Amino acid sequence: MPEPLKAMYNAQFLKAFGDTVKQAYAKFEVDRFLNLVLGEGWEELELKQRMRRITESLRQTLPADYGQALDMLEAISDECRGFPYLFFPDFVEKYGLGDWERSVRALEKFTSGSSSEFAVRPFIKLDQDRMMAQMLEWSGSSDEHVRRLASEGCRPRLPWGEALGALKRDPSPIMPILERLKADPSEYVRRSVANNLNDISKDHPQLVLDIAKAWQGGSGEGTDWIVRHACRGLLRAAHPEAMALFGLAPQEGIEVLEWEVHPAKLSIGESVEFRYGLRTSAGEEAKLRIELAVYFPRSNGKLYRKLFKLSEKSVPGETRVQGGRGFSFADLSTRRHYPGAHRMALVVNGREVAETDIELLAAAEQGGAQA
Repeated sequence: MPEPLKAMYNAQFLKAFGDTVKQAYAKFEVDRFLNLVLGEGWEELELKQRMRRITESLRQTLPADYGQALDMLEAISDECRGFPYLFFPDFVEKYGLGDWERSVRALEKFTSGSSSEFAVRPFIKLDQDRMMAQMLEWSGSSDEHVRRLASEGCRPRLPWGEALGALKRDPSPIMPILERLKADPSEYVRRSVANNLNDISKDHPQLVLDIAKAWQGGSGEGTDWIVRHACRGLLRAAHPEAMALFGLAPQEGIEVLEWEVHPAKLSIGESVEFRYGLRTSAGEEAKLRIELAVYFPRSNGKLYRKLFKLSEKSVPGETRVQGGRGFSFADLSTRRHYPGAHRMALVVNGREVAETDIELLAAAEQGGAQA
């Protein structure tokens, strides 16, 4: 099993980082910093808790004045780039709400080395008008990382970040930022715009559909990709207007020629193989979106449905379409599996056309799992 992501914060990494800090701040006590970080309970801390422990330990070992402490971190920020250094903007989030101007400058600098998308959110909650005005300004930056921050930081439902309830209820302050970035030359920025709109679609589907209609075909392929990616949640939900927008009409005449899932019984950590065969009805060309729906039981036994896209293409009338692949029931950081009955269904343009049940056993039961 691969090491958990939190393991990147080990004694070797922390010692090297401490030595780097000392180059900018001669009074920095590396050993004291290490003792503070690696003290009681360290091994039990998860990733974000470890980041916060590092942040708090820096506060105790850098200059007491917040601005001077930021000076030290900014002095070494070009040497400390990448995901592990998210504790740089976290330092601003934790200690900088009372020094707005200084903190905003630091967030803009730090985002190029890691990302300030989480750290800006408390500033938005503290003074939404002021921070959203700043983010609109950032959306015109020459630095793609800063432009992305303008969009990513105000996503109403940013994964790993605290939700922004006011923007969930009324996303209108976000729109000028997304409008400015809809044809951004950076794919990195355009992806953030699409993800922001997908977040918004969960609370305001019609708003996102109206934007999709207005943007579609108007600003080049990059914007068309944003529109499609922004509507992915609506497409998974088979929202009729979203389906129609992308030419995915209901296919009532689909004939299922093959639907096989093997084995019918397996253990957590193992995989099934499935195959499908379809034939479209006679007539005009049809656009097919083919998905696999899996109904997983939660710890309380209740099922939830998750869709996995298999294919999307246009085919002539009365055409046979075949496919298949494996599907793993190994635990992931984002999904834990529980023993019990699981349903697997084949979905065409939002409609389930075939299904079967399989039984997932606990890993300890795998001796008799194959059937």
